[in-house]
Amino acid sequence: MVLEIIGAIGLLLITAGVLTKNRDQQNFFFILGGILLTMYSVYIKDPIFIILQVVFIVAAIYGFLKAKNIIEN
Repeated sequence: MVLEIIGAIGLLLITAGVLTKNRDQQNFFFILGGILLTMYSVYIKDPIFIILQVVFIVAAIYGFLKAKNIIEN
């Protein structure tokens, strides 16, 4: 039950990230929501969803680093 709630919160955070125009908030919501959904994916033992979430988190971290000019274009 707890991990279902964690997964739902992750889904809500990613949805908030899609809806926000602020790039910093968007990256934060994507990274945190992705982590929470990865936890849920591991709980339900869905390897395709686990891989999807890991790729999503890596892409969100890359976007965050690029927005902060830590990674050059």
